[in-house]
Amino acid sequence: MKKSIVAAGVATLMATSAIGQDIGASIARFDDNFLTVMRNGMVDHAASLDGVNLQVEDATDDIGKQIDQVKNFVASGVDAIIVNIVDTSAGAAVSAAAGDVPLVYVNREPDNVNDLPSTQAFVASNEIESGTLEAFQICRNLRAAGKAGGAMGYLMNGQLSNQAAVQRSKDVHDVIGMDMCNFMTLIDEQTANWSRDEAQSLMTNWLSAGEDFDFVIANNDEMAIGAIQAMKAAGIDMADVEVGGVDATQDALVAMQAGELDVTVFQDAFGQGAGSVDTAIALVSGEDVDQKVYIPFKLVTPDNIGDFLDKN
Repeated sequence: MKKSIVAAGVATLMATSAIGQDIGASIARFDDNFLTVMRNGMVDHAASLDGVNLQVEDATDDIGKQIDQVKNFVASGVDAIIVNIVDTSAGAAVSAAAGDVPLVYVNREPDNVNDLPSTQAFVASNEIESGTLEAFQICRNLRAAGKAGGAMGYLMNGQLSNQAAVQRSKDVHDVIGMDMCNFMTLIDEQTANWSRDEAQSLMTNWLSAGEDFDFVIANNDEMAIGAIQAMKAAGIDMADVEVGGVDATQDALVAMQAGELDVTVFQDAFGQGAGSVDTAIALVSGEDVDQKVYIPFKLVTPDNIGDFLDKN
């Protein structure tokens, strides 16, 4: 595979070859703000292409159900399948379920990404960038606040079955291991499963321990917002704590405008969804595409938030 579909979300590169194509899409879960934007990107872009019929199903965070959905798509005769995988360690099983039907993984990187057959591809953003951008900016902010002599904090992990969560947390540890940022120390890290509610409960538990802390780094914005809600309920002045997330969701940008969230990282959810449709159409049409199509992450801070207010 050679040709890259870089302009995901805005490109209509395959529009002329999209006539009469049926695409089935299985999304890990519908009750997720980021994945909803991504799903809207798929639906809106497919609707703009003549003859493309898109059927989207909710896997409800159940990998067994998702594999059944893929098999059902194959049995129904779809031309291509898009999967936002529930469990990134189940890539081989999902790929096998698709058989010879072109398959595009979107957003979440399956563990078999380096062994995909020529009929399959992956559209997302490179997670090495996400946690690195987030943690390094938190480090810079702490230095600017005069805390380079020592800063304590917490790390909230996403679902540990998800490659993005594992990589983002590794990114944070790697940044903290740098000479410039090794003044940062983690008091604790636990999973809150990408959830705002779970993050609020986790942060409440951490607060009950009575430890002094300077930062909270979360693998996504939903958990960052949950942590903020818990801190505000405890009467903590958000100006005294650096808080970071990933995704630059609209709720996160509102929190940043309110002076509560200090750092997030824009992940083009809409573009990933649209790009997965374009890539699926290209595979069906027999065109050469890169098996890994990366859409860059972008750092978002109060200084440049205006560039991202209408993105997701």
